[in-house]
Amino acid sequence: MAELVIERIRAYLGEEQLGGFLVSRPENVSYVSGYTGADSFLLITADQKYFITDPRYTEQAAGECPDFTIVEWRARGSLAAAVAALAEKENIRCLAFEETHLTVRTYQQLREQVKAELAGVTDVIEQMRAKKTPREIEYLRAACDIASRAYERIQRDIRVGITEKELAANLSKYMVLEGADTQPYGNILISGPRTSLLHGIPSQRAIEYGDLVLMDYGCQYHGYLSDMSRTLVVGRATPRQRQVYDLERQMVEDVERYIRKGASIRGAYEASLRAIRDTEYFPYHYTGIGHGVGMAVHELPFVSPRSEGVFETDTVLTVEPGIYIPGWGGVRIEDQVLVTEDGMENLITATKDLIEL
Repeated sequence: MAELVIERIRAYLGEEQLGGFLVSRPENVSYVSGYTGADSFLLITADQKYFITDPRYTEQAAGECPDFTIVEWRARGSLAAAVAALAEKENIRCLAFEETHLTVRTYQQLREQVKAELAGVTDVIEQMRAKKTPREIEYLRAACDIASRAYERIQRDIRVGITEKELAANLSKYMVLEGADTQPYGNILISGPRTSLLHGIPSQRAIEYGDLVLMDYGCQYHGYLSDMSRTLVVGRATPRQRQVYDLERQMVEDVERYIRKGASIRGAYEASLRAIRDTEYFPYHYTGIGHGVGMAVHELPFVSPRSEGVFETDTVLTVEPGIYIPGWGGVRIEDQVLVTEDGMENLITATKDLIEL
């Protein structure tokens, strides 16, 4: 895959009349090179590919990226000095860089030291990453399976008196025990009225009888991520909890029935409104109902009323409309789906039935 990606980057350089591309976003560095570490950069030209890192990672980079020329930037004094030297060596007159990732300080240093013109670009490699290869789909499927199995395990721990923080820690542990990489990202596990917080942080709040418990979480498998949400009730659900839950499930299922190759991405948002539009809960829905997932938990495509384009096969994305009522709570069900030739495949195997513990 790496060589194909390099070819596509070089084709882009030719089309845009660029002499080189400085890659700095960690997920893009990994995607292009196969590297699994941190704090590294790539410089791609028409006929050269440089891996720029510091002494902590040179051995790892040499083993994981044997086709790249390894450059240790600390020996040059700074990253900017190393890039400047390479740009001069390769006679680069215009250097592309990822403008949404570099810090202001790094950009200023590059501007001071690199003699080439600097050209900020956005989403070049991200667009390449949107369509997944069979191997990437295999890894994403495995990550989703791990998260689904962890959902079964965490239900045994949920009880009155246990805290959100303890449950969140257990959930991360279960995913590692089920086969995830040991690099979990921030999982959301919140309860009671706090479930109206779209990205609430687990707290010391103890679970109470009658609480909604919302879990939005996932894991990493060979660098690829799962992202799922489920909401359950501790005790018997009240009529209102059941009503909101049933509406939420209908919203998710309406979107999943809509998704297919060639369908408008914006249309998926419209599909999510069918069940809720004429109800009292319409003001409490959130317009961002999905996003791509791959090496990053949020990547192209994004699904909202402002989305453009159509669904393409081999795209993996979440379906997660939600209902969030301040002071009462919220319900989110989130699946991770693969767009196929004739519809979509749900990679999350966990039930969407309302569970009462």
